[in-house]
Amino acid sequence: MAEPARMVQADETRRAGPREERLQSLGRSIRELPPEERPRERLERRGAGGLSNAELIALVWGAGGRGRNAVDLAAQGLAVHGGLAGLATASRIELESLPGVGAARAAQLVSAFELGRRLLADWPTGRFPVRAPRDLADRLVLQMGRLEREELRVVLLNAKNLVLGISTVYQGNVSTALVRVGELFRDAVRNHAAGLILVHNHPSGDPAPSPDDLHLTAEAVAAGRLLDVPVLDHLIIGHDAYVSLRDRGIPFDRPGGTR
Repeated sequence: MAEPARMVQADETRRAGPREERLQSLGRSIRELPPEERPRERLERRGAGGLSNAELIALVWGAGGRGRNAVDLAAQGLAVHGGLAGLATASRIELESLPGVGAARAAQLVSAFELGRRLLADWPTGRFPVRAPRDLADRLVLQMGRLEREELRVVLLNAKNLVLGISTVYQGNVSTALVRVGELFRDAVRNHAAGLILVHNHPSGDPAPSPDDLHLTAEAVAAGRLLDVPVLDHLIIGHDAYVSLRDRGIPFDRPGGTR
């Protein structure tokens, strides 16, 4: 098991570039590094955008452990988990198992990643327009792309296609056998929405629509016509990707109930 781990770490080192390779090979504490190589000083000179992933994580931790500096530990964690995305989805227990990390550093990293997710997924104070599927998907991929179980959400729009609100109407196996279609329109009717968009995620990471997805969409569109609340699209969220069923050619209504 040791040999593959070294190969992965070596690969991460090659991607990190010559400067991080020097840091990892030196194995010195941050204080022993030249001032121009220390993450905090580099942050002051170049800003956060000029730092590598390993350096940013090192600043969160503040110090290394077991004779290794924080950049070394962060680079190893990135290598073991296949990069930043893998590290961000690692559990606290998985992070604690990394050599030199432990409970305190694992908690710091879990908290930092969660704050980042909440910030990126935070909705603006005012209403914003949905002119295309990406306007909505770019936000909800951050919230829903890595969920471990399916969620079905309803996005309510007014007559100007401004978002009125989003509600989670189902958690679990999203299928026509289990989802009550009437629940999809409850908040839309209460809030006098001019239309709605369905959004749900695939925990597998593959956003390709299933037969159940298509069946649920057809039933929702038919119910929306009866209630005069048009269903405008159905987005399926995967890992860092999405599918718009409208873009796939599935027939939907337009605002005002017209096709």
